[in-house]
Amino acid sequence: MADVSIGENVRAHYKSGTYIGEVREDRGDRYLIEVLAVEKHPMQGDLHNPNQVEDVFFHERKALAPHEKMNVKKPAVKPYAGEIPSYGQSLKQAVNVYKEKLVADGSAYSQKALQTMSGLEEIYERTYY
Repeated sequence: MADVSIGENVRAHYKSGTYIGEVREDRGDRYLIEVLAVEKHPMQGDLHNPNQVEDVFFHERKALAPHEKMNVKKPAVKPYAGEIPSYGQSLKQAVNVYKEKLVADGSAYSQKALQTMSGLEEIYERTYY
């Protein structure tokens, strides 16, 4: 576990996405982090039954919004020293990387996730791109 300070830029894994943000508070076993960019888009579908589409509720998972706060366990937080891209650019890149991975897979799960991502991408285009 990396020890980081308030005000420091970090990379944090939260739920199934990865974000770049700024530490706002130390809350004991967690940090409160303000989202500045998206590094990895959250996975679509049921996280408890990954890669399944039958007999599960297929969740649509949006990326956290810019300046949204997340309460992240300390082991999932690492220092980040690189240049922070704009939120819109980072989100678009994370979506494209995720979609490429889904297209390459070609499974029933990937097809359903691509449908979900198409809807999310319409929202993202109106709001962030």
